[in-house]
Amino acid sequence: MGGGGGPTARRGAPVRGGGGAARPASLVLALVVLLQACGGAAPDGGQAAAGSPGAGERGELLVSAAASLTDVMAELEERFEAANPQVDVVLNLGGSSALRDQVLAGAPVDVLATANPATMDEVVAAGLVDDEPTVFATNSLAIAVPSGNPAGVEGLASLADPSLLVGLCAVGVPCGDLAREALDAAGVTAAVDTEEPDVRALLTKVAAGELDAGVVYATDVAAVAGAVGALPVPGSPVTAYPVAVVVDAPNRVAARSWVAFLTGDEAVAVLVDAGFGRP
Repeated sequence: MGGGGGPTARRGAPVRGGGGAARPASLVLALVVLLQACGGAAPDGGQAAAGSPGAGERGELLVSAAASLTDVMAELEERFEAANPQVDVVLNLGGSSALRDQVLAGAPVDVLATANPATMDEVVAAGLVDDEPTVFATNSLAIAVPSGNPAGVEGLASLADPSLLVGLCAVGVPCGDLAREALDAAGVTAAVDTEEPDVRALLTKVAAGELDAGVVYATDVAAVAGAVGALPVPGSPVTAYPVAVVVDAPNRVAARSWVAFLTGDEAVAVLVDAGFGRP
């Protein structure tokens, strides 16, 4: 080990001080312990200097995040790891309801980010988050259609046509609940052919031409620009994305830093550039 408090003596050779007398081994050990306690540990294996960027933040950071955050989370992961090189962010992306169930079942998770407050509220009610969740982004809806819109979908009213293949996210999944809220407000009863477990699964089927239309988030359409077309949802309801540290987080220090980063100016700018609304 380098840099731990001076050159290492050869095995068996006495360590001599200024007066020429050998120092007892117990005194040498005491000096080494004292140096380490004062921050003299080696850079490659000891503690980071007090106040240095990323001090105390290291190891694997398990982040469970809503599927609609897939693309933007990849960029945020890179930025966070660049600022905290001793942290390895591991993303677990999926439907918010599935992520909620994982946390409720005791899965090892450091941070949870859902696509609506209601799903997060269930985790809060179970006493499984450290602090009050913080909203870091918002989102709205769009109707995704295959490139070129071959079925001629015109808007929400078209989704009532039984001759069209229509998809929504499942009930209980934030994008599905929000879509049903928009349909109810418009007085439309959609002829639904499939209910998908998360928004990316629905978007994939639209892009492949397996569906004529699907109600997704506006940011999902933007993320795959060119692969699908999009129609607006006038007066679309808006959903908020909360984030929180899980109470039994294996890496609590890095988890708190991630939440601070996600709600900071740099991350918010990245989210807005990806089409999300400000919190």
